[in-house]
Amino acid sequence: MTSTPQRVIPGRSRSTAEQQRTRILQSAVAVFAHAGYHATPVTEIAEKAAVSPAYVFRLFPGKLALFVAAVNQCYAQVADALVAGGEAAGPVGPDGILDAMTDAYVDLIGDRDLIMLQVHAQSACDIPEIREAVRAGVSLVVRAVARVSGAEPAAVQRFIAYGQLCHLIVQADLHDLTDSWAETLTDGMRHNGPQAAR
Repeated sequence: MTSTPQRVIPGRSRSTAEQQRTRILQSAVAVFAHAGYHATPVTEIAEKAAVSPAYVFRLFPGKLALFVAAVNQCYAQVADALVAGGEAAGPVGPDGILDAMTDAYVDLIGDRDLIMLQVHAQSACDIPEIREAVRAGVSLVVRAVARVSGAEPAAVQRFIAYGQLCHLIVQADLHDLTDSWAETLTDGMRHNGPQAAR
């Protein structure tokens, strides 16, 4: 008795692999965000993505490549959110567009995984591949903000600087403090509370 070969649908396996890659990257962002590059085993990411470690290594050549891809994904998500917020602002001028981008970013980082991953990536910049990923990500964000807002370089610099301050406020829960030093840092800053831990 001969078996009938299964019909191969063109593009089907590639689509499945791309979907798996996306799911693994989403899991990698979440897991790396909590333990960083050095302390995170690939087995933990595989478990969260519901795949085998061998399958992760089939799509990514190693943990470093997976971390770099997660960092790239993180910065791309930030840039996409800022662009969408800026483009939705309408004809309000550079300052109005930057304000809309701020609101979009505040909404985005209600999920702490994105800022935690950025912090972990910055702390691992002694590794050349991670340093290059951080530089490329920041470049992507800065260029997107400048292009969509039309703002002068000094205004873009302030926007990025306030974003870093926003990271500190959210990560250290400074918005809950009434001490004068904390109020100095949080005055006029918009933020969302952290999402419930998943």
